[in-house]
Amino acid sequence: MEHLNAARHNSFYAVGLSYKKADAAIRGKFSLDAAAKTRLLAQARAEGIDSLIVTSTCNRTEIYGFSQHPFQLIKLLCDNSEGTVEDFQQVAYVHKNQEAVNHMFRVGTGLDSQILGDFEIISQIKNSFIESKAAGLANAFLERLVNCVIQASKKIKNETGISSGATSVSFASVQYILKNVPDIGNKNILLFGTGKIGRNTCENLVKHTRNEHITLINRTKDKAEKIAGKFNLLVRDYADLPLEIRKADVLVVATGALNPTVDAAILNLKKPLLILDLSIPKNVSDDVRNITGVTLVHLDALSQMTDETLENRRRHIPAAEAIIAEIKAEFMTWTQARKFAPTINALKEKLNHIKAAELNFQRKKFSNFDEQQAEVISDRIIQKITTHFANHLKKENTMVDESIEWIEKIFQIEAKNPVR
Repeated sequence: MEHLNAARHNSFYAVGLSYKKADAAIRGKFSLDAAAKTRLLAQARAEGIDSLIVTSTCNRTEIYGFSQHPFQLIKLLCDNSEGTVEDFQQVAYVHKNQEAVNHMFRVGTGLDSQILGDFEIISQIKNSFIESKAAGLANAFLERLVNCVIQASKKIKNETGISSGATSVSFASVQYILKNVPDIGNKNILLFGTGKIGRNTCENLVKHTRNEHITLINRTKDKAEKIAGKFNLLVRDYADLPLEIRKADVLVVATGALNPTVDAAILNLKKPLLILDLSIPKNVSDDVRNITGVTLVHLDALSQMTDETLENRRRHIPAAEAIIAEIKAEFMTWTQARKFAPTINALKEKLNHIKAAELNFQRKKFSNFDEQQAEVISDRIIQKITTHFANHLKKENTMVDESIEWIEKIFQIEAKNPVR
């Protein structure tokens, strides 16, 4: 809808790719670490883009922002990742204005998550907005939109059962281990990587396997030690990784490296090994499949697991969509009002100029002219006229852009750019 435009020649876009069409390898190409996101924001400012946020998770990489053409945002993504425009065209999506708003609501409320009801993405959107605001790249429209999506996410989580039950990538990985590894309580489990997914997986491993043979390894050892202390687990040095892998029955890899950290070269196995790769980009090389006894499972396969919990969550989708519709309607009313506010203000200013000229004329014409009463009456008339126009522009069936154009043409006014 055109009234979403933040400026006369800019539109609001959502460009990106997700698990729906892009496999792990392609998502890995477009993955953005913290440094890449910082570079992207700096480039956006240098190229005259004044408002956008960028999110990059294991399941999706997206940019939401204002531009004259979506290619401006696509170029930012490609310039700061290993992805190409050709790759993007094969698997990506572009949403404009109303569709872009709809998309952010569905993503932020877990309806578009790889595992339905997984709300981790909302914290990513929130943090991305904070980063953009700190960089001077978040206008009032984007701030209001993000806040509305956060509000919808909280309400859906609190008032529906769409997030009921323990289901996430980390939990799905533990479910897989429980179903496929006999006597798991006595097996050796090695967790390599203690970022957010690694920490969540560790908690689920401790809670559901009742295993006392869990070892943690992280490039930065003190991060692993903090988690190990909480659960009384073992920590080994990064240099000991090959040795610890040989001891393990299950290896969970949740590192954030841009290239594989585990490959066939470091595996010298004496027994079968189940490897779960929860990383994007993939951090386990496919060449490990050539080793006898190795089973490699990537997070995409884990995310496709369905169980009674997910079936139960699907029943709550209509209630979640009703909440989204309610909050989105409030947001759309707000954006519509912001679009025509400059025109109404310009109209009021024009009418005040007419009033001032007319009062000055009457003041000279009549010696007993009651200026105070004339001020009150004329101000009330101006208020009624501008309110009448504002109410017209608020109506759902009003063609806002066309109406604004006619108002400005008839009264010979030029509104300043709509307030951001």
